Amino acid sequence: MKKIARPRTALAPGIAKVLKRLNYPLDVMLLCVRWYVAYSLSLRNLEEMMAERAIGADHSTVHRWVIKLVPLFEKMFRKHKRPVGKSWRMDKTYIKVKGSWKYLYRAVDKAGNTIDFLFRAKRYKAAARRFFEKAIGQNGSPETVTIDESGSNLAELHAVNAGCETPIMVRQVKYLNNVVEQDHRAIKRHTRSKLGLKDFDCARVILSGIEVMHMIKKGQMKDFGKVPLSAAQQFYLLVS
Repeated sequence: MKKIARPRTALAPGIAKVLKRLNYPLDVMLLCVRWYVAYSLSLRNLEEMMAERAIGADHSTVHRWVIKLVPLFEKMFRKHKRPVGKSWRMDKTYIKVKGSWKYLYRAVDKAGNTIDFLFRAKRYKAAARRFFEKAIGQNGSPETVTIDESGSNLAELHAVNAGCETPIMVRQVKYLNNVVEQDHRAIKRHTRSKLGLKDFDCARVILSGIEVMHMIKKGQMKDFGKVPLSAAQQFYLLVS
């Protein structure tokens, strides 16, 4: 069997508790989860890749690892996420789950750094409001937010402004939103490779893993020491 490079194994308490119940080698689980959220691979792709290494991990087992571990990775990443800019570009895109379109709200700053994301089953005003509240709670209040011509987004930003000491400047300029529309493509490219998302809650977890890995690749995780680390090394640091 070809040896798999082992990540650091000094585990954060919450992650160690979950891993104890999964009964599989740590390096195999972490490698599969990282590959799944980092690359355009399906669960069956990973099953075949593990079989080539004489590791018996079927696609349903890999799926269980992803669902159990990704929320812990996201929680740890948010503690180490770099600050973002004060000029935001916000938009929503569409992700198909079990044949129906669902709504992924996302925002990036003018440099293209991801600010936040929120996956919702329905498109309604409360979803836009929840996104802005989450994004501001995690990243602080922006100076400006650029949106499309959506009336619901505009209405919810006005509602947010009503409770702010310093109102947010709202702009509806389509060409300024090109940066977030381009950034959507990296996320949607991964979802197409998953061979159909079948459950909303599972899709929400998988999307959060893809978003976290996308942010790591964009350099949005704070440095650990003086030596630059690869995206894979940064991912594994989230468990330690």
